[in-house]
Amino acid sequence: MPLIVVPTSQLFRMRVAALLFTCVAFSAAAHGAYLPITVMADWCVFCWAFSFACTLLVLLVELFGLQARVPVSWSNFPITVACYAALLCLSASIIFPVFFLRHQLFYRVARDHRIVSTVFSCLAAVAYMGEVSLSKARPGEVAGYMATAPGLLKVCQTFLACIIFILISSPVTYDHHPALTWCMAVYCICFIVSMAVVVLYVGEWTGCLPIPFSKFLSAYGLLAVIMYLSATILWPVFQFNKSYGRNDDPETITASVITAINLLLYVADLVYSATLVFVSG
Repeated sequence: MPLIVVPTSQLFRMRVAALLFTCVAFSAAAHGAYLPITVMADWCVFCWAFSFACTLLVLLVELFGLQARVPVSWSNFPITVACYAALLCLSASIIFPVFFLRHQLFYRVARDHRIVSTVFSCLAAVAYMGEVSLSKARPGEVAGYMATAPGLLKVCQTFLACIIFILISSPVTYDHHPALTWCMAVYCICFIVSMAVVVLYVGEWTGCLPIPFSKFLSAYGLLAVIMYLSATILWPVFQFNKSYGRNDDPETITASVITAINLLLYVADLVYSATLVFVSG
């Protein structure tokens, strides 16, 4: 029987705080907030519930000392969870008050519950950011790939790609010109490969490729920069030009901005990947 080992580190306290904050956030939203059945409401509750479940899993594994028995790289898994949870809670902290607090008429009890969810979502985002800050690799430190800047950038790239998918798919805004279809292909290809890199490192499967993984990362980084550069140029040209059917709704503009941000992330990823020496596992 494994013994329960209660850590006393700052990292452990940060995880417990994040666990409590996310629990309060989704509990208040689910019981008493009277949220409408919408995609945004479901997304916010999912962000809090998913972050809570993953953090609880990490804490249980560490409390029972089961790190060596889980089929993932424990130097990569916890920080990957923390980084995704930070982005999820941050997005919920922005979306929830915009859609469910501003210009809304509802009972005071529902309003109070929604305020509580918003406040604790913000606290959870801060706690997860603190966990990422404590867990990330320091200069000269041997750490898993996901604790390095390129690993954290991969998480941000995949998360922003998901936001782009939501923005341009409801309604569909990429099917009226081949150039826009190419942009959608860029988003999908880069998302799939970046997510595959994350999964390969977390699952310790980087040795399954017939070439050194570091060379694959460098080649992919260069290709991703070229592809995203084309999307950054083509998307606004064919969306905002009257000759191609002007479409300047907020979702399309936001997708254009996020595409440019993701391009910068891929450029930074390429620079880091070309200079950083890391140890996986």
